[in-house]
Amino acid sequence: MNLSLLHHNALVGGASAGIGLATAQELALLGANVVLLARNDAKLIAAMQTLDTSQGQQHDYLVADYGDSLTLQDRVNALLQEKTIHILVNNTGGPPGGPITEAPTKNFVEAYHNHLLCNQILAQAVLPGMKAAGYGRIINIISTSVKEPLDGLGVSNTTRWAVASWAKTWANEVGQYQITVNNVLPGFTSTGRLEEIVTKRAAANNSSTEAVEQQFKNQVPMRRFAEPSEVAAAVAFLASPAAGYINGINLPVDGGRTKSL
Repeated sequence: MNLSLLHHNALVGGASAGIGLATAQELALLGANVVLLARNDAKLIAAMQTLDTSQGQQHDYLVADYGDSLTLQDRVNALLQEKTIHILVNNTGGPPGGPITEAPTKNFVEAYHNHLLCNQILAQAVLPGMKAAGYGRIINIISTSVKEPLDGLGVSNTTRWAVASWAKTWANEVGQYQITVNNVLPGFTSTGRLEEIVTKRAAANNSSTEAVEQQFKNQVPMRRFAEPSEVAAAVAFLASPAAGYINGINLPVDGGRTKSL
């Protein structure tokens, strides 16, 4: 099985922590040159020091805020003057939680902007290089909510479905160029995002965070949360040559929590 990403360049969003950082680390282990994308300069510099360089990889970072899509586009275009991106991992922080009936309109606008529109900007930017190289992988980190809406995450549920449909449409159009577009759907994963959800749920239910964590774990057949590295392993496989005929799918990495097929 060919998993080598040597001489391939990857751009990974949200790469200063959590699933994004774990993904960058896994891609580097397979030989990729990784560009870390996030908004905090100091965190990116620290994260870059954790990437493997044993195969001569050369890593870099790009500071940009998804809330400022014009600057994001300009900086990515400047990056593409220097190198072709063969692997794009779209990943950014989830929108605020809460019931959909109470969600302000601005939360939907911000979520669509940061997830759907920024994905479109980045994918359009890297597409010409992928087509010229005859190799491309666009992988979106979204959520199992594209299969089953999650309670208390109304804006996220809505936005994730939009991204999933966007990705399937892209997969249909760019497959002819040997470019694949797939979605990875994390379940409960030990990240700052999950910690935030647990804390808010505990406060709303007048409960302890330990009790909420156990309640969440009881929903998973494996009775534990995923480590970010376990989600990253799925992303790395989809980025590899071995996954060249896997296109347009939603891949849950949730320990079996999702009940639908």
